[in-house]
Amino acid sequence: MKSIKNKYLFFLLRIWKDFFNPTIWPIADDLASQELGEYYFAFEERAMENQKGGQKSIILDKDGIPMNPTYIDVKDKNFVYFPITIGQVGLAVFHTWLKTKSEQDKQRFLKIADWFYNNADVSDKLGVRWLTDVALPQYKNPGPWQSAFSQGRGISVLLRAYQMTGKKEYAGFAEKALLSFTIPVDQGGVTSFTEWGPFYEEYTSTVPTMVLNGMIFALWGVCDFTRVFPEHKLARKVFDDGIQTLEKILGEFDLGFWSRYNLCSADWYPKVDPATIAYQKLHINQLKVMTRLTESPVFELYLKKFIKQDTLINGLRMYALKYKALKKIGRV
Repeated sequence: MKSIKNKYLFFLLRIWKDFFNPTIWPIADDLASQELGEYYFAFEERAMENQKGGQKSIILDKDGIPMNPTYIDVKDKNFVYFPITIGQVGLAVFHTWLKTKSEQDKQRFLKIADWFYNNADVSDKLGVRWLTDVALPQYKNPGPWQSAFSQGRGISVLLRAYQMTGKKEYAGFAEKALLSFTIPVDQGGVTSFTEWGPFYEEYTSTVPTMVLNGMIFALWGVCDFTRVFPEHKLARKVFDDGIQTLEKILGEFDLGFWSRYNLCSADWYPKVDPATIAYQKLHINQLKVMTRLTESPVFELYLKKFIKQDTLINGLRMYALKYKALKKIGRV
């Protein structure tokens, strides 16, 4: 069982990593081709550590499928299959294959694509979903839970497997994964229908949680589908509606000196939960991609704002708020 002392160590390690070793992924050169190459961020296998949990690295099972260490506030499990990370590692392996073109790397990638194919929750009503079987204490979700971020990762992996092999089954599952974007969270979907429009949820709960980076990553999976199948009406609508929501809501994430991690307004959740330094840099990098994808002046405006905010003094100011936020949800 994780102790209180470990919670403080978790917090300190996150600060140390933020200041001295933040992960900043290079952006792919090609963001538009119908033939999917590098993902929007060029993930590399050598950097696939500390994806979640902060103190331990991911591990691989006997089939090469990654398992995440659980968060500090999860006490009944140590490692879990986490579709978001499985997708990220899969894309990193795909990037390795793009360089080597080796049969070994191809098969390693296809094992991960097959994990998404074989481990989906499938129904006529909800389509294809990838559930994470672990609690979300900070959002009071006992699990298993669905996620738009997981949907996006699954779509991106399966479509690359489809183009690599020609197997239509992969594309068919990716198409069915779009259905959950049209369904509210309380009915098993991944979308909160808000005053700003549909928000695609990384973490689902009884209230909207609205995590910024998760929304953007989810959109990238849908964008991959529109690239491969440009005439697909549902994929285009999901993508366009999500972009419009993001343009309307982005200003709500601006604290004036820093960005918010999310917009969760539940009474049990902190009133302000700022992004860490790593997430501030992630928001900046994501908005660089979004500006290139859409040429939206809104994305360019907040890209420039978040870049200007990213200073040492503002980072220290943020951590005073972050400590209070983590304290409220029991992570320190």
